[in-house]
Amino acid sequence: MRICMIAPEQFTVPGDGSVEICIWNIARRLARRHKVTILSRRASGLPDTDEIEQVRFIRLPAGTPSAYRSSVLRFLEGAEPFDLIQIDNRPRLVAAVKRQHPGTPVLAFLHSLTFVPQEPGIARSLSVADAVTANSRSLEQRLIRRFPGIRSKLRVVPLGADLSRFTPVSPQEKARLRTLYGLGPGFTVLFVGRVIPRKGVPVLLRAMHRLKRHMPARLLIAGKGKPLYLRQLRSLARRLGVQVSFLGNIPHADIHGLYQAADCFICPSQQHESFGLVNVEAMASGLPVIASSNGGIREIIESGHNGYLVRQYRDPAAFARRMLQIGRNPDLAARIGLQGRNDALQMYEWQHTAELLEDIYLKLVPPR
Repeated sequence: MRICMIAPEQFTVPGDGSVEICIWNIARRLARRHKVTILSRRASGLPDTDEIEQVRFIRLPAGTPSAYRSSVLRFLEGAEPFDLIQIDNRPRLVAAVKRQHPGTPVLAFLHSLTFVPQEPGIARSLSVADAVTANSRSLEQRLIRRFPGIRSKLRVVPLGADLSRFTPVSPQEKARLRTLYGLGPGFTVLFVGRVIPRKGVPVLLRAMHRLKRHMPARLLIAGKGKPLYLRQLRSLARRLGVQVSFLGNIPHADIHGLYQAADCFICPSQQHESFGLVNVEAMASGLPVIASSNGGIREIIESGHNGYLVRQYRDPAAFARRMLQIGRNPDLAARIGLQGRNDALQMYEWQHTAELLEDIYLKLVPPR
């Protein structure tokens, strides 16, 4: 098949956000059997046209959503015909592409509710899509409540991780990584993600404040945020006396080393998470995960089996109790981490994600 995958206007591909990571990892696997083209925005330092691992990249002028839409439509108008077009996380674009190419199957891959408000325009766009995929059952159910008319065309396609890179390491390699990151002795807690209010970093800082009463501990925060918000968090950490390192944005190509150096991973999200890719990456790395019990996270973590879910996720004490339990019991930490790795191997490999999508494509594309 000749497949076109259209990334959101905010991002270039490859990139470090979950949507870009998803697009690239699916495309590179589909490209082993199909001709795959990715459209994304232009970025300084990257060529406008490129080919990596048999995937063709076309990077287009963006600026605004409407400018990017015009760029996409101009490219599609002049390009060789595609057998299928996939649009990631921008349902408004679906209707415009379908109008231009009424005979080509168009699939909307939705990663969250952020760009799917309950509006007539979104409902119309999704109604003309030939298929809609969601990355979790939780997102699927929320979409059905908002847009009951798409129920029959909606499918769940869970995401994955690169299990050859996100992998447990030996004690010697862990020690080397800890030295590389300047980590001394003591329990090391890791947070990876956008540093924005809904991700719950203030709750985590207050949980660390409680934890340090019982054991030496430090927090690593990997992710970018707005300068004002980061200053507020640093100020809160100082007031609480929490030892924390704000590492900024770590390229996804390097982030696995942080998972391998840490002792525990925390995902304290305060609002609905459609999937929670970082939890799968931590599990694949053999790192015990403690996460908010909301959204698609509940489909990944089975509390007490391959991690821990925190029901009272607005309460720092609830996270602190679980961290203390993991920190004081290395055997428990190892058992939970091993089970997380095993579950990731069974359910969360990108090849599995690509194959589920390919099955959907084959039902949409008429045989030649």
